[in-house]
Amino acid sequence: MTKKRLLSAEHISKSFNRIEALRDATIEVYENSITAVIGDNGSGKSTLVKILSGFIKPDRGIIKTGEESYSALTVKKAIDLGIRTVYQDLSLDDHKNAYENIFLGDEITRGIFLDKKAMREEASRLLDEIKVSIPDLEEPVANLSGGQRQGLAIARALRRPGKVLLLDEPTAAMGIQESRKTMNMLQMLKEKGMTQLIVSHNLEQVFYIADRICVMRAGEVLVSVNAEDTSPEELSDMILRREDERLL
Repeated sequence: MTKKRLLSAEHISKSFNRIEALRDATIEVYENSITAVIGDNGSGKSTLVKILSGFIKPDRGIIKTGEESYSALTVKKAIDLGIRTVYQDLSLDDHKNAYENIFLGDEITRGIFLDKKAMREEASRLLDEIKVSIPDLEEPVANLSGGQRQGLAIARALRRPGKVLLLDEPTAAMGIQESRKTMNMLQMLKEKGMTQLIVSHNLEQVFYIADRICVMRAGEVLVSVNAEDTSPEELSDMILRREDERLL
């Protein structure tokens, strides 16, 4: 059965002064699946995520959600459309605790006072749903592990219902064990119906979790292929071959 396309970026180009970050890039994201975008540093992966999340505007191209088309999105519009984003830096406040970060900028209040009890309870529920263990929600997030911090950022993104979750390098700076736990968490979210677009440079992780893989090089999408129809060796060879061609 053909899956419904939830989100796409079509013929997107973006330059920063003389640097061409994206060149006529097209990527499609389908419901109830995980699409991975891979490529070396500087290939345009993060720029694409920032365009889809409304953080920056493309110079050219179209963004489609369902049957609607947009020349650009704002952050608010992306959120209204059900696009949730977890950036590579996670945007956590290290001096605040777990539940304060989940509600950062959108705190629950009772009159003029913060309702800390309600925020703790809701934070605990959200973390339980994605199976992230943080025994002490009062602990400053600076003291948490990489996997716990990533879980907090995802819990915050999913606090309000969404259709598509964008994640930029979700296992950056994590060890092998924590990376695997994070991958399992994302797989569980897919099983619950959360469509995802994941940016990564780790081919092993990509093949562990992705249904579809898009390869980027120097701002271009070289290929989009079902994971079952290719291999890490084939995609690695493609990236290296295109790089050799560029240097000739």
